[in-house]
Amino acid sequence: MAARPLTILFMPESAYGPTNQCIGIGDVLRRRGHRVVFAAEASWRGKLTALGFEEDLVDLAPAAEADDAADADPGAFWKEFIRDTAPEFRKPTVEQLESFMLPTWQALIDGSMFCAPQLRDILARVQPDVIVEDNVVAFPALLTAGAPYVRIMSCNPLEAPGREIPPAYSGLPAGDRSEWAPFRAEYDRTHRAVWEAFNAWVVEQGAPALPDLEFVHTSDHANLYVFPQEADYTDARPLDPTWHRMDSSVRETDELYAVPAAVGDRPEGSALIYLSLGSLGSADVDLMKRLVDVLGRTPHRYIVSKGPQASEYELADNMVGAEFLPQTTLIPQVDAVITHGGNNTTTESLHFGKPMILLPLFWDQYDNAQRMHELGFGVRLATYDFAEDEMAAALAAVLDPGKRAELAAIGERVRARDGLRRGADVIEQVARAHAEGSTSS
Repeated sequence: MAARPLTILFMPESAYGPTNQCIGIGDVLRRRGHRVVFAAEASWRGKLTALGFEEDLVDLAPAAEADDAADADPGAFWKEFIRDTAPEFRKPTVEQLESFMLPTWQALIDGSMFCAPQLRDILARVQPDVIVEDNVVAFPALLTAGAPYVRIMSCNPLEAPGREIPPAYSGLPAGDRSEWAPFRAEYDRTHRAVWEAFNAWVVEQGAPALPDLEFVHTSDHANLYVFPQEADYTDARPLDPTWHRMDSSVRETDELYAVPAAVGDRPEGSALIYLSLGSLGSADVDLMKRLVDVLGRTPHRYIVSKGPQASEYELADNMVGAEFLPQTTLIPQVDAVITHGGNNTTTESLHFGKPMILLPLFWDQYDNAQRMHELGFGVRLATYDFAEDEMAAALAAVLDPGKRAELAAIGERVRARDGLRRGADVIEQVARAHAEGSTSS
């Protein structure tokens, strides 16, 4: 007798990166005949049903704010939050801990607390065989619902800490430990009280205590993370058997992208480059204007993901672009990528074997930028302070034929490991074991 279809509940963070991560894996599982439900934030209404998923959405804020969110673009809350907070991104990472990281954690915690009753109702309705969370904060109801819990860590894997690797969110080099301890001490100083209060609330809700100074639980069943073997930290920080590496996780739901003739037909020696600072980073209009100005004076051609403030600036003559672009079908057609260092774009670039110039802004983007730079897979520049000749040198470095060949070979190996289906397999195995155990009992 054929095994029954499983019910799989995804709860991603409301940003594009984690939600797209879950969309990619969820699409594989849906095509295998399983019921896939998204307990996403309200601004995703209609976007997920269009891809064949069920939606049972949550509000992360009170009614008036939630109504605004429901009428907004997906992830609109965080776009506005990042736009208003952009001046903080000019500070060193250690100074961002109190002025940017801490209020961001608090906003995420507030959302977790607010939606707890809704989430319990959703779980009671859906009755999932497995619960999958891709978020950086805990939702206690996910651990008390009676179904196995799987964590996806779609940020840089420094988020799983270790004494022999740099501290997460620091952007500090692996080969120089001189600033590791001061950064950790400042993180403790700025975050300890908020963590203690959140941990107490999590325990009050019936969930296990959080690991020290971490805001999300590790699963006893399975944990997934997205980072290629060639760039991983496991030689310095081994992970236990519950952890499964997805070398990449490239969703297969994006429409095909046809390169416009305006940039596809280009002079000999001119490269085609993709520029994207993500849906959040591109909200910094002044930064986008400067990049357009500097890159507009180079001999190359560019495809630009303009982001949510697309109407606020014009592109140069050697560029085409739009507010949103189907990134996973676009990257294979370019020669290099200029990125903020978000984990999705970084790992997708490696999946397709493209060298990168990295301009980090916040969170784990500094860690990705530093890792690509120290491994020679890209060039990290000072996002707001790079000189025009530094950008020219970085372009020359990533477009070097030897560098492009090296990255192309890495891309072939990453694609062969098929991380997307590896992740779907792990989730399916956990859900099947639970379903069969429930049936036998």
